[in-house]
Amino acid sequence: VDGPAVAAAVAARLLEERLQRPRLPLGLATGRTMEPVYAALVEQLEQLSGAQQQAIRQGWLSFNLDEYVGLVLHDPRSFKAFMAARLQRPLGLQPEQVLLPDGLASDPQAEARRYGAALAVAGGVGLQLLGLGLNGHVGFNEPPCGAQAPCRCLTLSAATRAQNAGAFGGDPKAVPAQAITLGLAEILAAERILLVVTGASKAAILKRALQEPPCPEVPASWLQHHPRLEVVVDRAALGTFLQGR
Repeated sequence: VDGPAVAAAVAARLLEERLQRPRLPLGLATGRTMEPVYAALVEQLEQLSGAQQQAIRQGWLSFNLDEYVGLVLHDPRSFKAFMAARLQRPLGLQPEQVLLPDGLASDPQAEARRYGAALAVAGGVGLQLLGLGLNGHVGFNEPPCGAQAPCRCLTLSAATRAQNAGAFGGDPKAVPAQAITLGLAEILAAERILLVVTGASKAAILKRALQEPPCPEVPASWLQHHPRLEVVVDRAALGTFLQGR
């Protein structure tokens, strides 16, 4: 399966969720893996009937996994700006339908508690979309991380700052040192989880996450405990699974 096919399949899954099971909000993610997903979602929405488009736009509610701490308002490198440009505005949604933690809150830990509580009031996540970090993180749950970790503010690892440096002129030190993230507790409480992994660089950590016993050193490995985990990968990310066949 190639990248465009993965993006199209995931986008269709998200639209199906909003049409057939709109009771609970979506859990959304950012990052390079998600850019083609949201582009495909916008394209596919336009192909639906007018009534279906209206139902999705009126009933949309999503909670993003995370946000950097300390970026100025409207900074294009913030996840709020990412979601506004790639999903909220193209779909014609209101900002209050696409929710993220407030990275400019004066007390980031209190904001994390507020955000986690807001998700709980909304009923928790129906379908949670996840990418996979090179060090095994999901959301910004850096290793080591237990399965019960709650929504919180944390310090980003050097590996994650390096991985995300592309949006910051290639300088890992320019990537914010902290972020607010939903924890494994909220992620694992979702009714369904959709893990999307693309690229050969993710093949080794994907194999560890799915085949080794769950452990704090690979936070994504806790997903093995979820009864309704679906994994969508391209051929490159599947590489190590196919060796010897």
